[in-house]
Amino acid sequence: MTIAEPAVTLTDYGLVLECVTLAFLLSRQNTKATGLRNWFIVFFCALGFSAFMGGTAHGFIYDKTSLLHTVVWDLTLIGIGVVSLAAWMVGLILSSSSNVRQWLSSFVIAVFIVYCGVVIQKMNTFLVAIVFYLPATLFLFTVFLLRYLKQRRLFLLSGFSGLLLTIVAAGIQQSGYGLRPIWFDHNALYHLIQAVAILLLFHAARGLTVGEDP
Repeated sequence: MTIAEPAVTLTDYGLVLECVTLAFLLSRQNTKATGLRNWFIVFFCALGFSAFMGGTAHGFIYDKTSLLHTVVWDLTLIGIGVVSLAAWMVGLILSSSSNVRQWLSSFVIAVFIVYCGVVIQKMNTFLVAIVFYLPATLFLFTVFLLRYLKQRRLFLLSGFSGLLLTIVAAGIQQSGYGLRPIWFDHNALYHLIQAVAILLLFHAARGLTVGEDP
């Protein structure tokens, strides 16, 4: 079977393996902060799911106008929406009281439902996904940064550094810049930077759930 975009597909599948491994390691960690840990697990699992669907769409569905491609691509973007939802929830747990968190969580879930509707109604470009997850990324970035300024812990530095890399990666993806247009395009470069960002975020997740640098 021929892979239509091998670099993009293989780097996507590499992200799947990374995310699954990190989610498993996090699930094995003993912690009293189970809610926080579970949302981080959702974050990594949803990111892995999106990478799998995205790699499949780029590599093995040749007819971009087919119903199958539309379904797989929509699931990719909805998976990114779940990543954003998890980022919001992590940020709210770290920054707000239970009463405020409950109200804001309901609002975030409502916005997520609207986002899914927008994707299903054929506004299913990657730019739509960026518009949805960028506020969540900036919010969690701010939470990590403020906590780092107070606590000066390495895992918090890793957290906002990882999110900063995520923003940089999205900018590169939208710019169309690649190392080699055919063999390693902007999407593959985006995945490579994301892989580093994910490791940094895992370091933050472990530190936040056990209260110390792993």
